[in-house]
Amino acid sequence: MTREEKSQVIQDLTTTLADTNTIYLADISGLDAITTSNLRRACFKAGIQLSVVKNTLLAKAMEASDKDFGDLPSVLKGNTSIMIAESSNAPAKLIKEFRKKTKSKPILKGAFAEESVYIGDDQLDALIDIKSKEQLLGELIGLLQSPAKNVISALQSGGQKISGILTTLSEK
Repeated sequence: MTREEKSQVIQDLTTTLADTNTIYLADISGLDAITTSNLRRACFKAGIQLSVVKNTLLAKAMEASDKDFGDLPSVLKGNTSIMIAESSNAPAKLIKEFRKKTKSKPILKGAFAEESVYIGDDQLDALIDIKSKEQLLGELIGLLQSPAKNVISALQSGGQKISGILTTLSEK
């Protein structure tokens, strides 16, 4: 790979890192071709972009990025695959589900999700529990609607009582 090609890859990775808020680094080495193909298919269905990257080029792209990746470049050893998704917990769910079939791989090296850095495979359950922005907004709207619904139902029931009293009085 020439210097120009490397600088182009770094520039493309930097742009990709700037455009997304969810980046997972995983080790998928040791998977046979069929299993790797199944993983790629599962990622495609879940809306996750999976690609294998060179550690040095990804580390340089992280340095060039405006985001603070903390200690995430320290996990760039061995084979590294990058998983990029819109939903912050989708790759974690996919990894956990895929492990049920393969028993060991992929192994989570680290993740950058919702502006937080997670390092190590033991963080997988914490990443699964992260709620997406849409889920949080839905819960917030539900909480805000609840008191308003109570007031409206109280007003409606009060109005029905008053109309019932007026109807009774008018009949007398």
